[in-house]
Amino acid sequence: MNNFPKIIISGGGTGGHIFPAIAIANALKSISPNCEILFVGAIGRMEMEKVPAAGYKIVGLNISGIQRGSILKNLGLPFKVISSVRKAIKLISDFKPDAVVGVGGYASGPLLYAASLKKIPYLIQEQNSYAGITNKLLGKSAAKICVAFDGMEAFFPADKILKTGNPVRTSIVDIEGKHHAGAELLKLDPLKKTILITGGSLGAGTLNKSIEKHLPEIIAQDVQIVWQTGKFYYKGIIERLGLDYHPNVCILEFLNKMDLAYAAADLIISRAGAGTIAELCLIKKPVILVPSPNVAEDHQTKNAMALVKNDAAILINDRSAEDTLVAEALKLLENTTRCKSLSENIGKMALKDADIIIAEEVLKLVNRS
Repeated sequence: MNNFPKIIISGGGTGGHIFPAIAIANALKSISPNCEILFVGAIGRMEMEKVPAAGYKIVGLNISGIQRGSILKNLGLPFKVISSVRKAIKLISDFKPDAVVGVGGYASGPLLYAASLKKIPYLIQEQNSYAGITNKLLGKSAAKICVAFDGMEAFFPADKILKTGNPVRTSIVDIEGKHHAGAELLKLDPLKKTILITGGSLGAGTLNKSIEKHLPEIIAQDVQIVWQTGKFYYKGIIERLGLDYHPNVCILEFLNKMDLAYAAADLIISRAGAGTIAELCLIKKPVILVPSPNVAEDHQTKNAMALVKNDAAILINDRSAEDTLVAEALKLLENTTRCKSLSENIGKMALKDADIIIAEEVLKLVNRS
């Protein structure tokens, strides 16, 4: 075995891409402590901060995605793609990786394409149940494609697919025995029913509107909520409601102790990003998913449907959420039999140790190269 493998991990843009990438890097380091890892991200995106904070070096490409609804903003995109591919080729020539990993996001495409030109074996970590056009094209030359959902033969060569699940931050899903600690941290009553609402670090406008509109009904049922608004919405919500709106309502911009929030919750309302779904399967609690309509190929709806068809989650579409979400959540909380069934079924879909399995596949490519 090569005792000093050099590996590039590319991608990012959102926490759903970045945190799995860091989990893979950490797993590589645990298996092969002498490996050298370089991240490649997109300039101005959150990976340029999160990756160094995790202890890894990152280089940025000047690349962005297609701006929907604006032709003018897309005029410079071909030039960005060409310059990013050129920079990616130079990075590969200088760093001389034994293998490359793409986790999705703007930087992943140019880097994987450059790897194919330089004959460097690469692995794609496809997180969603519906592959985007870039990964579908790059999958033809990939050495291995690690997926989280069944039916991915519709997008990739079947002989290259390995179902591993999506890597998650283990500290977040370790909730055993933490219910009372979570309630204490969030200043909640551990004996009252609690709903956790999370729209990710940036927040989800639909979820926030749905909750704010129906706060009186939630309070009337003596149900507690942990409401993570996201940074785009927090200030406005606090200005309207105040910091101490009601003892049953905990309003937070961001959840730093996600494990304790998960542990405190009896029901979780969330968007349907692939990384979040991977966490929820391991959490094993009843879930209502409200897929974001503002994503490529509507992949969040497809992610959610992978659970719904196994009776492992309830789906409410974005356009009807403001009127129906809270009523559905309160009704579900009262149905203990239904909650138990959903919890059991979502737990059956959990895939553990995805980070280790993917890291082992990457190291197999290193040896092959």
